[in-house]
Amino acid sequence: MACPSLPMKMKSLLLLLFFLCEARSRAAPKPNFVLIMADDLGIGDPGCYGNKTLRTPNIDRLAKEGVKLTQHLAASPLCTPSRAAFMTGRYPIRSGMASQSRTGVFLFLASSGGLPESEVTFARLLKNQGYATALIGKWHLGTHCRNNSDFCHHPSSHGFDYFHGIPVTNLRDCKPGQGSVFTSAIRLLAFVPLQVIAIALLTLAALRWLGLLRVPGLVFACLLLLAAAILGALLGFLHYFRPLNCLLLHNRDVSQQPLSYDNLTQRLTEDAARFIRRNAETPFLLVFSCLQVHTALFSSKDFAGKSKHGAYGDAAEEMDWGVGQILNVLEELRLTNNTLVYFSSDQGAHVEEVSSKGEVHGGSNGMYKGGKGNNWEGGIRVPGLLRWPGVLEAGLEVDAPTSNMDMFPTVATLAGAALPQDRVIDGRDLMPLLQSKSRHSEHEFLFHYCNFYLNAVRWHPRNSSSIWKAFFFTPNFTPEGANGCFLTHVCFCHGRFITHHHPPLLFDLSKDPRERTPVTPSTEPRFWEILDAMQQAADRHTHTVQEVPNQLSLQNLLWKPWLQMCCSSSSGLSCRCHQEKQDRGGSA
Repeated sequence: MACPSLPMKMKSLLLLLFFLCEARSRAAPKPNFVLIMADDLGIGDPGCYGNKTLRTPNIDRLAKEGVKLTQHLAASPLCTPSRAAFMTGRYPIRSGMASQSRTGVFLFLASSGGLPESEVTFARLLKNQGYATALIGKWHLGTHCRNNSDFCHHPSSHGFDYFHGIPVTNLRDCKPGQGSVFTSAIRLLAFVPLQVIAIALLTLAALRWLGLLRVPGLVFACLLLLAAAILGALLGFLHYFRPLNCLLLHNRDVSQQPLSYDNLTQRLTEDAARFIRRNAETPFLLVFSCLQVHTALFSSKDFAGKSKHGAYGDAAEEMDWGVGQILNVLEELRLTNNTLVYFSSDQGAHVEEVSSKGEVHGGSNGMYKGGKGNNWEGGIRVPGLLRWPGVLEAGLEVDAPTSNMDMFPTVATLAGAALPQDRVIDGRDLMPLLQSKSRHSEHEFLFHYCNFYLNAVRWHPRNSSSIWKAFFFTPNFTPEGANGCFLTHVCFCHGRFITHHHPPLLFDLSKDPRERTPVTPSTEPRFWEILDAMQQAADRHTHTVQEVPNQLSLQNLLWKPWLQMCCSSSSGLSCRCHQEKQDRGGSA
């Protein structure tokens, strides 16, 4: 038979290319990502984790329709370092986001520390893959470096096209009548000096009146001026702090100063829905970073007084409503089956949060010990829910140890982005666990930091059901017998606030998840062998940690006037405006 003519071959080749292009054009689109991060929500709060009285039907829906992680862990028990790890897939110490002092988070908008521009977030990777990216809600990873227009730590410098929310965190100081997180500092820097000056004045006056000492009037005048200066500084701080530190940003512009809590959850939720609608035809990443349930607690009139758990329950149930609104928009736009939804919390519930009236404003960590600020299970074991219909099995539970750092490689890989090769990535792709292709976590060891200090090691040996956790030190709960550090409001990580353990305190979490009874050489024959393996792992890990600039140093934490942001329509120190618009929405 004669060979086909060249034109016939060309036609066949063109036909093959046509079919290949057609198949490629019909290939599954890139998945969307909705990552929802609650603030200070305890693992004992959602119904799907055992709560019988707090109503969280939308969060529970994610568990029913997706995968529930039962040993999902925050990389740090504090907001700033935990969120840095979540964004980068790296332990916070690697980026300098782990404090060496008592203060482990940013408290001022006008601080110079923050997530370094050299760090790579999943938002930056996805933006490079053509994704529309937005962060709505809380940031808490810094804003400026050298001046109030460089925005070197702002979300827009880390891959987010759109930002609407608070740059720092939700503080009691931002809501009049809710108290202050600066109570101890005010007492130390203002009340104590004022008391000393008052005692000195009274003593000098008494000695002068008794004729025992001749005191020049200039001394009295100087002491009075000093007292007036301290009192004036205190009143100035209390008067100006709220508008200066408590504000909403819309991208890089101040849209509301001071922050108003009126329908705040609804406003942010509606903006999240608008972002999804505007980007329904393109792949998108939405990080919905809830302000609730961090204090100051707030809720709209539709939820206030409706829960069985006071102000905390009201706020938690309104947050759940917001989750439901986002799920409804995905369903309405028929995006549910092509969207991976993740829900978690940045750390455990803040058990020390009690109002001046004695009301409990912290959540529940269930049966677990401790809470926010420490590495007992209550401080780091958080909800972990992932839903992707058709890809992830509905109702599946995964008991293997996982970390919030794992979302970085999971999201990047699903979006088709290559992971950075020039740095250590501590997170691991979750998909093998989520799709039941593996029953064992890739995290044989996990390391728990208390700010800058390596606090504990977790070991899940291969082919073993045991999960060992060794503490090098533990916080000193106060008062004695309490389940937290109530005298300092949060547990600290060094000095007289901790107790070192030699040998380390060892628990088998598979048998003792409440961390009640440490194992000993008499109760565990392999005690020393287990500790030796964990110490070797800790040594190998610490050798991979390089020294980097400390973003939470005192110098970086202090308030700097030249970094302060203020409404463009304001003058002087008034910094007051209300430019929030209900029709604003994020567009890529």
